[in-house]
Amino acid sequence: MKHIAFIKFSMHQMLILLCLALLLPLADLSAQGKKGGENRGGGQRQPAAQARPSGGGASNRPSGVSNNNNRPSPGNKQPAVNNSGNRNNNINNSGNRNNNNGNKNINSGNKNVNINNSHNNNNINVNINNSHNTVVRRNPYHPYTRPPYVYGGRRYYSYHPYYYHPYHPYYWGPVWHPWGFFVAALATTAIIISIENQQYHYDQGVYYMQTSNGYTVVPAPIGATITTLPPQTQTVVVNQTTNNYYYGGTYYEKSGTGYTVVPPTAGTIVENLPEGGKEVTVGGQKYVQVGETYYQPIQKDGKNMYEVTEVEDDDN
Repeated sequence: MKHIAFIKFSMHQMLILLCLALLLPLADLSAQGKKGGENRGGGQRQPAAQARPSGGGASNRPSGVSNNNNRPSPGNKQPAVNNSGNRNNNINNSGNRNNNNGNKNINSGNKNVNINNSHNNNNINVNINNSHNTVVRRNPYHPYTRPPYVYGGRRYYSYHPYYYHPYHPYYWGPVWHPWGFFVAALATTAIIISIENQQYHYDQGVYYMQTSNGYTVVPAPIGATITTLPPQTQTVVVNQTTNNYYYGGTYYEKSGTGYTVVPPTAGTIVENLPEGGKEVTVGGQKYVQVGETYYQPIQKDGKNMYEVTEVEDDDN
């Protein structure tokens, strides 16, 4: 029995020893795994900690990343960025196109300037014409019986006493336009009149000068002759032997070939003045200035009228 117990004891010990033999290697592997995990974890955290302070700069990246920067395709991307720079240049070129458009605008501005210059030329012509048109002719057949009104070194001659009434521009109808009025095209009834190598376009009592964009109304040039007077033309008495024909601020005189534009004659009385005039105060009197011509407000036969005033510098 003792022998059998010994054998049982020995078998029990052998089982324990076998279990220990199997468990000890597993414990060693677990310990090694934990140690290896700690080493691996530290190795990962340290490079990550180094990568954060670097700010993600390409120069602090591992050599593999740097090699990526040296790859040909990213190198091609570099020129692509330059191409985007070229696109920026294209944008600049588009800017240049805009500048070209700006130049076009400038050129069109120059055209506008040219237009304005043509207007200025018109104004020069207008001034010349006005200087001709507003050099009021003295009436040799009708001497003044009244002393002139003197103010500011100038003498204002008239045949009738001053009688103020407000200036109200007169409208001669839809075909009439004041000085400076612009139209893009003229009617087929317009004709060309040439005066001193300058062409004018005439249509139904209105004179135009051509600009690059259309036509601008200007004062009637002295010497222009038309064959037919426009409707609503009024006959005005200049003196005992001469009548003028008045329409839209323009005076005509009968000539052999028709009716010729002439300057206003001092003392001529008209009922209406065109748009474009302005009231000017001269001392204690008010005149209406149309171009450079002064009209004195008067009253004749109970009607408000205007008399062409002769203005001279006072030499005394």
